[in-house]
Amino acid sequence: MTIAVIQFGGSNCDRDSVRALETLGFDAELVWHEDGLPDDVDGIMLPGGFSYGDYLRAGAMAARSPIMEEVREAAADGTPVLGVCNGAQIGCESSLTPGVFTTNESARFQCEHVHLRVENADTPWTRHYEEGDVVELPIAHGEGRYEITDERLDELEAEDRIIFKYCDAEGNVTPEANPNGSKHAVAGVTGDSDHVAVMMPHPERASLDDLGRTDGKPVLQGFAD
Repeated sequence: MTIAVIQFGGSNCDRDSVRALETLGFDAELVWHEDGLPDDVDGIMLPGGFSYGDYLRAGAMAARSPIMEEVREAAADGTPVLGVCNGAQIGCESSLTPGVFTTNESARFQCEHVHLRVENADTPWTRHYEEGDVVELPIAHGEGRYEITDERLDELEAEDRIIFKYCDAEGNVTPEANPNGSKHAVAGVTGDSDHVAVMMPHPERASLDDLGRTDGKPVLQGFAD
């Protein structure tokens, strides 16, 4: 399988993502956004970073790159798409997934390890976990607070489209365990189909043995599912 890791001006987790994917046995290819998607892509990853310096809103300018129309078309045709951190912001700004990511409640950049609870283990990105599993992943963002209307959030909850929530080490979803003030502690959500997902924490930074943790490896294995 060939996974396209799309680079925008300001991407900085693109090579990390390629290394993590290659370690898992995927062919990963860096794709500059101006070049468009290759014809033989089996999956697409929107990596973290600070595309266009987060000018206007995080992910807003990258979402308007012509390649994102190709990404939307590929997603509609069933191609798996995963957006991580800035890629999650781009995914929401591109309407691949609902809601938005905005300024952390603390108004500070948050860089730390957090715990996540698996809310739905029946998606490609969570299939290698059990529902209720607690995993530890790093975050590094200034605009990671997930926001959406209460009515739409209730719909997402009812449709099992929330895949991760921030929690403590025991799996309790508490205000103290929520690093950015995300509504309902949402850390990851799917699009209309579960082969498209975005998440704020970084699975690629916790997927290699030499990084000390591999809790994020199952997320990336979703490209094969």
